[in-house]
Amino acid sequence: MAVKHTSEVKFKIGLDENKVPEEISWTAIDGGIDTEQSKAVMISVWDHKKKDTLRMDLWTKDMPIDEMKQFYHQTLVAMAESFERDTDDSKMGATMKDFCDYFAEKLVLK
Repeated sequence: MAVKHTSEVKFKIGLDENKVPEEISWTAIDGGIDTEQSKAVMISVWDHKKKDTLRMDLWTKDMPIDEMKQFYHQTLVAMAESFERDTDDSKMGATMKDFCDYFAEKLVLK
């Protein structure tokens, strides 16, 4: 199957003198995003040769902790939904969603 189109997602990270993120922006032209500001990004890449996940989690030093907790919760919920949809494993999907509810309860998010 030949590639008919390519698309890019770009992240630009502004760092301070200690290489701590101060600014994060991203662009995804095909998604209608052009240099939008953000306070955090989490990227996971699957290395199929090593059967390992490569990760990069960045957040700006001015991101409030309460927003960080909400960001983690929403990311976990999205992962649970994706897992259930992509694997058709409703039992584990429900278990993951239960954990998300527990996580939100313990952080007093709901």
